[in-house]
Amino acid sequence: MTAPEQNTGLLLFYPYRAMETRVLAALAEAGHEVTLAQARLLQRVARDGSRLTDLAAQAQVTKQTAGFLVDQLERRGYVERAPDPRDGRARLIRPAPRGLEAAALAAPVVAQVEAEWTAHLGAETMAALRAALVRLREITDPWA
Repeated sequence: MTAPEQNTGLLLFYPYRAMETRVLAALAEAGHEVTLAQARLLQRVARDGSRLTDLAAQAQVTKQTAGFLVDQLERRGYVERAPDPRDGRARLIRPAPRGLEAAALAAPVVAQVEAEWTAHLGAETMAALRAALVRLREITDPWA
């Protein structure tokens, strides 16, 4: 019996999960204790700040869950809350120094994984894949 053909969404997820696993392992090795849920939210925090409701929507979690994760990340020094200069009643979540440090540690891991993918697929195929995914993002990412 042959396995059913896998849908494109799953085929996109497998390499992402592999990269995510490598990044989290590198962060843990460097002393950063970040859970998968925290990392998925943290990577969506804009450098100049994000509103909690936007983070929740982007991470596809409830506002309460996003708030819980932000509280955890804030206690660990990865994010900080600051007044929103456009709306005095609102708060922005932005990267704190420890969050910026984690991002700096993750960047070379991401580059290494992408280099491995390029070596496996070839530069032309990797460039075509990236171009196709950038185009696909136009219709799949409302925050792009």
